[in-house]
Amino acid sequence: MTETILSVRNLTKRFGGLVALNNCNIDIEENSITGIIGPNGSGKSTILNTTSNLITPKKGSIKFNGEEISNQPTFKRTEIGISHVLERRRVFPHLTVLQNLNLGAYHPKAKEMRQDSLEKIYKIFPKLSQREDQLASTMSGGEQQMLAIARGLMGMPKLLMVDEPFLGLSPMVTKDLINIFKNIVETGISILFVEQNVRLALSMATRGFVLESGRLVISGDSKDLIDSTEVRRVFLGN
Repeated sequence: MTETILSVRNLTKRFGGLVALNNCNIDIEENSITGIIGPNGSGKSTILNTTSNLITPKKGSIKFNGEEISNQPTFKRTEIGISHVLERRRVFPHLTVLQNLNLGAYHPKAKEMRQDSLEKIYKIFPKLSQREDQLASTMSGGEQQMLAIARGLMGMPKLLMVDEPFLGLSPMVTKDLINIFKNIVETGISILFVEQNVRLALSMATRGFVLESGRLVISGDSKDLIDSTEVRRVFLGN
């Protein structure tokens, strides 16, 4: 039986009078790729941001491996295995590839295993091993995205959360990144990602959750969602 690594219950968040999330319930299974999809402003990123404690929800429960973490600070959530790769390739432009990667291994266990983690990451991202001394600012958008994801892996996560991983990438780089995500899952890491492109998301994910105006409207296996009339209504309005 597949275990649940992340369980979110009744998650609610408001920004002033705007309801960003309204009683959302989401379960993420171990060794899976799960997509949260929906139009812009539907609350997708807010789920990631509350899970990593970048923002505080108004109410709700967040459990990781069965442990309630709603009151834990961000660094504790990182230590127990949650890594969050932010939107728009947030790398340190004036640092080298290796310096960026090393910053991802900042908690004690990750520091201790840093060299071992580097070797594993270079097998997944061989281009990075060839460019250790290159400044991040001189890399292409696709290379910067791979660097940001690789830095997230340096924290030795059990759950890797990635916000809009394909934003602004070419079809060829997107295809490469999808294969990389599949390779990451094979190492025992679960992936939770946010995406607006419904067909792209469901072609990669094993399961999907569809949000509309802060509400979860439908969820299920990707193969069942891809031709769903409810998904079509959310994205096309018909």
